[in-house]
Amino acid sequence: MVHPDQNFSSSSGASDGAGSSGADDFAARNSSFSAYDPSRPSGEGSPMMMSPWNQPSPFANSWSSNPDSSKTTSSSENQPQNSLIGSLVREEGHIYSLAAKNDLLYTGSDSKNIRVWKSLKEFSAFKSNSGLVKAIIISGDKIFTGHQDGKIRVWKISPKDPSVHKRSGTMPTFFDIFKASIKPSSYVEVKRNRTAVWIKHTDAISCLSMSQENGLLYSASWDRTFKVWRADNSKCVESVRAHDDAVNSVVASVDGIVYTGSADGTVKVWKREQKGKSVKHTSVQTLLSQESAVTALAVNENGTVVYSGSSDGLVNFWEKEKELSHGGVLKGHKLAVLCLEAAGNLVFSGSADKTICVWRREGAVHTCLSVLTGHTGPVKCLTVEKDKESAADGGGGDKKWVVYSGSLDKSVKVWSVSEMAPELQQMGHGNSNWDSIPSAKY
Repeated sequence: MVHPDQNFSSSSGASDGAGSSGADDFAARNSSFSAYDPSRPSGEGSPMMMSPWNQPSPFANSWSSNPDSSKTTSSSENQPQNSLIGSLVREEGHIYSLAAKNDLLYTGSDSKNIRVWKSLKEFSAFKSNSGLVKAIIISGDKIFTGHQDGKIRVWKISPKDPSVHKRSGTMPTFFDIFKASIKPSSYVEVKRNRTAVWIKHTDAISCLSMSQENGLLYSASWDRTFKVWRADNSKCVESVRAHDDAVNSVVASVDGIVYTGSADGTVKVWKREQKGKSVKHTSVQTLLSQESAVTALAVNENGTVVYSGSSDGLVNFWEKEKELSHGGVLKGHKLAVLCLEAAGNLVFSGSADKTICVWRREGAVHTCLSVLTGHTGPVKCLTVEKDKESAADGGGGDKKWVVYSGSLDKSVKVWSVSEMAPELQQMGHGNSNWDSIPSAKY
């Protein structure tokens, strides 16, 4: 079954459906590197019409679970390469969420199982009765999962056996819902002639983000709100009506700054204020206002650059050092950007066009290092971990990353990506298809 998704604005119109040749184009690409293709103009096709949620047929599922030894090729054999390490396949549902920590990978799908993988093999699994797992986040010995039913479930890893995961609660708790339900002041209007207690999401959870510095968990939902929770006691401390359409992404950054992106086409900046136990978020800036839905957000580790992906296939970015002025646009996809991750000087964008673009940032200039291909369905989620060998040398040499990509083709692919990899034009390919365009205001 293909689930509806509100990644795209409910106000978007239908398109002419151009770009239907994309399936043939991508079927022919099975290596881990995609060379320049002059027939692939950026922005071709309508994300609304070409999105997986409007396609009746499931994707091909002929993936092997054996590691793939194919690598990208380059004019210099001793240059660092970006390569496919392997594929993880379990024929039970489209992959909607990923999280990785300490060599363990957690995958969430539209089945009832959350699977745990180690060294490219299945390590464990635990079942949730809610079905579709939209988001996973790991914090200490707890795992938080966000679901289609609007609830967050909390899991604990057994100290005796790391393969055993037990559910330790649900957010909001039954007791908190009961307590709120007997107070008339706890009810807010969620739709015309319909009210609900403010601590509950009334639609699917789309995204989770953790502010590690103060133990606050953020949940974004299609109900147009984001909510703030204390991770230690599962209490909801604030609910913010943030947008005029589904909130597709929320990212907690440094210095009390939070970013939200919505199907209403906006990216908003929120400032957190804490006084004792009370938490309040105030909208301080709108970075973007456009017709295309904002589908993904990412912030680099030190919070200096913010990225937003949208249904028109573009990635916009802003620089905090310049008062969040618009830095430019990254053009690398011909269909909607569905997920973004930032790691080191790299940015990864996954798309409904089945590819992942790898960008390297130097100042405000972004260069496309490679386009990772191999998925036969839209790339719905990404997560990145530092490569063990790269971490061991203290960062003195080449920085390498292990990238996990989850797709609606029911597979997860594992990639090795180097920050020192040669860029596209160095490999003898044109790169007019993968552009970093400076902002006109820059």
